[in-house]
Amino acid sequence: MDHSTAPNPLDAPNRTHAWARCMIDECVRSGVDTFFVSPGSRSTPLTTAVAQHPVAQSVLHVDERGGAFAALGFARATGHPAGWITTSGTAVANGMPAVAEAGQEGIPMLLLTADRPPELRGTGANQTIDQVKLFGDHVRWSADVPPPSPDTPLASVLTTVDQALHHAQRPPGGPVHLNVMYRKPLHPVEQTFEIDDPAVHHWAERRTPFTTYPVPVPHALLPDSLTEAVQQAERGLIVAGRLTDAEAHELLDWARAQHWPVLPDITSQLRLSAESPVVPHAHHIAHHQAADLRPDVVLHVGGRFVSKPMRHFLRDAEARVYATIRPAPLRVDPDHRCTHHIETTVAAAMDALPTRTATPASWNGQWKRANDAVSDALAQRFEDEELPPLSEPSVARALSEHIPDTHAWMLASSMPIRDAQRYATAQGANVPVFANRGASGIDGTIATATGISIARDAPTTLLIGDLATWHDVNALALLEAHPVIAVVVNNDGGGIFHFLPIAEHSDVFEPHFTTPHGRSFKAIAEAFDLPYHQPSTRAEFADTYQAACERGTSALIEVRTDRTENADVHTQLDAHVAAALSDR
Repeated sequence: MDHSTAPNPLDAPNRTHAWARCMIDECVRSGVDTFFVSPGSRSTPLTTAVAQHPVAQSVLHVDERGGAFAALGFARATGHPAGWITTSGTAVANGMPAVAEAGQEGIPMLLLTADRPPELRGTGANQTIDQVKLFGDHVRWSADVPPPSPDTPLASVLTTVDQALHHAQRPPGGPVHLNVMYRKPLHPVEQTFEIDDPAVHHWAERRTPFTTYPVPVPHALLPDSLTEAVQQAERGLIVAGRLTDAEAHELLDWARAQHWPVLPDITSQLRLSAESPVVPHAHHIAHHQAADLRPDVVLHVGGRFVSKPMRHFLRDAEARVYATIRPAPLRVDPDHRCTHHIETTVAAAMDALPTRTATPASWNGQWKRANDAVSDALAQRFEDEELPPLSEPSVARALSEHIPDTHAWMLASSMPIRDAQRYATAQGANVPVFANRGASGIDGTIATATGISIARDAPTTLLIGDLATWHDVNALALLEAHPVIAVVVNNDGGGIFHFLPIAEHSDVFEPHFTTPHGRSFKAIAEAFDLPYHQPSTRAEFADTYQAACERGTSALIEVRTDRTENADVHTQLDAHVAAALSDR
């Protein structure tokens, strides 16, 4: 990145703006050059500093919650934090859902929240709430930055920025919060000030951070009991949770050498892969043939996975060793089966694991044959004319078949991610897949998809339900400048509740859980100047989606379905797969 055009940040109209310019410049020097900004008065110095910086990029969005989720999406796609800038008061609290998600998933974010000075706190001053440590344990680190003053060293502000970014990016990464107090005047009025610290002037003349924090190099210290178990395993199994593309390749190289089957989550970057020994349809195999395929050693690499049958299969497998490998101390072990937690990177773990194996070829072959049976059964069933002309499973299937290799795929929580896990083909493009599965909320999904598009400078395909769309409808404003093909499955409510026990209680099921709304998204698309389409058959959907992708701009494709019929389609597909596995 070229910083040669950046002016001296100390050349500011007043002390407040000098401090703000120095904060933003220190962020840029440290690699954080994209800021998601929502309008507000108290944050004027920070917003102005971003707007006037020759390198910093600003993404403007009126809603602080959406801006925070867009920053989350940016970090998901890049692995590096973006800044989120907001004014004081409830504007800050609007960031909590995104911060909770980032904290659960270890996604780096820099939260720059403006605040009133100490003398206005607890006085009933307008737009003032207690923002100190507002995000609690959801952030990795936080600091209250005092108002600019000759009594507070500017160097302390710079080193605080550096410390925050270090906590955001060192394992385990996550969001960090700087609560920055400002006194009026907030606008860039001319006022005389002096900064007499030679260290700060020396920093201003160079283009490197005030304090440099090399990220620690992790080492994998594997206990003998684990290495011996891996060496002696006859039925070794890998479960791939959320991974980056690089981590997925490192894991696959080791698994291929060991002949261990890989059961991939949709966010593992391996679920859409047809490469051996990946088992794309592990969800169905775990559901219907678990008793025949019990492992003796399991390596769970990465984050959580969405498939409940896979979770139950691993819970009941009675593996003598179950090791989780991830660069964080937090457990991913809801069923309490973990015997070893290895806190390191995937690369370090794969380098440290032994390369000799006792796995018989028949073990890998069993998984492959089962996977082929499921793959053939689904391919056959999706061509069956008995299915509805267009269903929720067939939409997920069609997207996996036709998504361009230049796109990323963002999946909303609830049914979209589950349908992609169950029904996506492994014969299409193996594109990067993202989802907010740390806290698994449905809020902020459109904004997250937009952040991914901004980070990759490429289109994103979004599969989302109607309720998740309503939760984040104002984020559609971001789609004007950033290409997202939003495929909205509208089943007039919460379709996932039809798969839960509450569906049997008709006296409360409708409307208290399904929450029907009776709305179409056509007028909403028109309000945001988005091309709108409503295909009614599988062939029409495929043509509409491919045409939207070829245009390279945003669009909203609405698919109308029936919730009860959708539950029946899932039951039919499940029964067809079960029969195929029992007949093989």
